[in-house]
Amino acid sequence: MTLQTSPHRIWLEDLDGREVAFVSFPARSDRIVEIASTVVSPEFRGQGVAGLLLETLARQLRTQGKRAIPVCSYAVSWFSNHPEQRDLLWKPTP
Repeated sequence: MTLQTSPHRIWLEDLDGREVAFVSFPARSDRIVEIASTVVSPEFRGQGVAGLLLETLARQLRTQGKRAIPVCSYAVSWFSNHPEQRDLLWKPTP
């Protein structure tokens, strides 16, 4: 399995180069991304693949000094279950 990254997408390819999972996070601004979707092929579900994608995204956001707005249900749940990563969530200023 190979993990690939681009500015607004992280994906996992199997040994044949077939994409088996991805997380997409389009930019809302130069410092904020929206985690729009997390998708895993059925045969790879339940193996921690989606978690790996979100962990990779969290490291990337932290390195780049960016924040995220989770929109897809998996990302919302992931941040709920990983309180140590919640500082990466964008919070509007009053």
